[in-house]
Amino acid sequence: MRRTISSVRPSLWVPEMSDHGDNKDIPSIRRIGVIVELRESANPWAEGTWRSVEVLADAPEDNAWKRLEQGEGWQRYYAGSLEVELFKRETEAYKVNLSQPAPAVYVVLRPGEGDEEPDVVPFLVTFSPYEAEDYTESGDMFVDAVPMPESLIAWASKFVETFHVDQPFKKRKQKRKSDSATGRGGPDRFARSRDGR
Repeated sequence: MRRTISSVRPSLWVPEMSDHGDNKDIPSIRRIGVIVELRESANPWAEGTWRSVEVLADAPEDNAWKRLEQGEGWQRYYAGSLEVELFKRETEAYKVNLSQPAPAVYVVLRPGEGDEEPDVVPFLVTFSPYEAEDYTESGDMFVDAVPMPESLIAWASKFVETFHVDQPFKKRKQKRKSDSATGRGGPDRFARSRDGR
């Protein structure tokens, strides 16, 4: 069960959205705080495993790491904040995410560089499962899906409701390939094979 960390949680802000007008003034950017967890590894050659476990809506612009809590074999840290931006052209991806039983915020962590940085550094937060999937292919990044807070669900839902335009499905017509391209030949192909030529 996830414990709340009230000492660092900023007051939650839900954007004002009037029921009149066209709602085109919905903000497209919000700042998200990232909480990461370090778990000890059973492997003697590995220091431990990092993963994102929680996000905070409307976090302050503070990238100083803070230890929040710890237990036997694990520690949790506030790892800083990043901006998440919603794009009108990505509403289909957000809609897919929001349609899930538990919508997620996807957090991408990159390895720290040198002694000046921690082991992992928040690199990106996104609501698009497609964008998150792109980062899993490199193998260098750590990508985690964490539960989306209610205030972010409300914000993303309003954004999708306002800006999403369903694209009609267009069935692609398959072009008939020429006989020479498919190697099938015409009816005389069989005649030649019977003659042995």
